[in-house]
Amino acid sequence: MVVIDEKITKQMIKKYIGFIFLLCLGIIGFIGCISEDNGNSAVTDTMQAGAISEKQTQIEWIDTNKVIQNIEEGQKVEVVFRFKNIGNNPLVIKNVSASCGCTVPERPDKPVMPGQMGFIKGVFDSEGRPGENHKTIFVDANTGKSMSYNLEFTVVVNPKKV
Repeated sequence: MVVIDEKITKQMIKKYIGFIFLLCLGIIGFIGCISEDNGNSAVTDTMQAGAISEKQTQIEWIDTNKVIQNIEEGQKVEVVFRFKNIGNNPLVIKNVSASCGCTVPERPDKPVMPGQMGFIKGVFDSEGRPGENHKTIFVDANTGKSMSYNLEFTVVVNPKKV
């Protein structure tokens, strides 16, 4: 009986030590996340963008519709939509998403200051999509009543040659 109890006790101690070790790693990781790093962390940038996004501004779209002709199936093509912050506060692009998984949109990392230009990019993968493709990138920004925008593009994809 004593041997069985010692085995159970040793196993329990090993489990507790492992648990305490993982707990310490988690605490150290949490402290690292909330510590300051001179404003260069993603957490700090997100918090600053959140505070800025409460102030509304105005956007002027230079491009909202594009047509890309005759690419070969399998190619990836980048489409770029330009805009300008014509308001008095920093412009924060809060979210971008695409109408399907064949397009990967990208938003600016930082707020766009008044008077400055910005870009929304999207990469369209034409693999398995011969013919005419109509795609949309949805944009949400801190622009008052009209906070959502649709950027559209058409890509004509030539089928692979057999």
